[in-house]
Amino acid sequence: MNETKQEMNKIQEIKKVNKYSFKKDLIFLLLKILLIICVMFLIFSFVYGIARTNDISMKPAIKDSDLVLYYRLDKNFVSGDVVVFKKNNRIMMSRVVAVAGDQVDITKDGLMINGAVQISQDIYSDTTQFKDGTDFPLTVGQGQVFVLGDNRTVASDSRIYGCLNINDIKGKAIAVIRTRGI
Repeated sequence: MNETKQEMNKIQEIKKVNKYSFKKDLIFLLLKILLIICVMFLIFSFVYGIARTNDISMKPAIKDSDLVLYYRLDKNFVSGDVVVFKKNNRIMMSRVVAVAGDQVDITKDGLMINGAVQISQDIYSDTTQFKDGTDFPLTVGQGQVFVLGDNRTVASDSRIYGCLNINDIKGKAIAVIRTRGI
């Protein structure tokens, strides 16, 4: 009888330890999940960003409703980079075609950077000026870039609102996530 009581006491102690261990493990798991969520929030608040395309200015490279992952910390833009920026309360994307010190002109021959006609195999329409847009030729100022959309006939870009200040650019596109038409 005495042995049976001792065995029962041992079983109860094991149950208490297991119950305590389960609660401890559950709390530890929840803390890990909370930490991961906080780290992801900080990363996507200060290092990376995600934007949804709401127009066809960059078609066919970036289509309407695609998600674009962009990197916020690199502000050294070069010709060819796709940048994400906010203009007129809209998130927009365009390709950098000229940087500080470059002279941009749009003539009947097309886009000219520093006197050389620019030919790109990914641009399917002519680059033309807009009637009430920017006056050409222009020189890109220090701390600015000149951007154009790939879909030149309908794109809202620097031909309308002039050069972009680098500080107004949210970041450089690093990945496109296609959300429809797959």
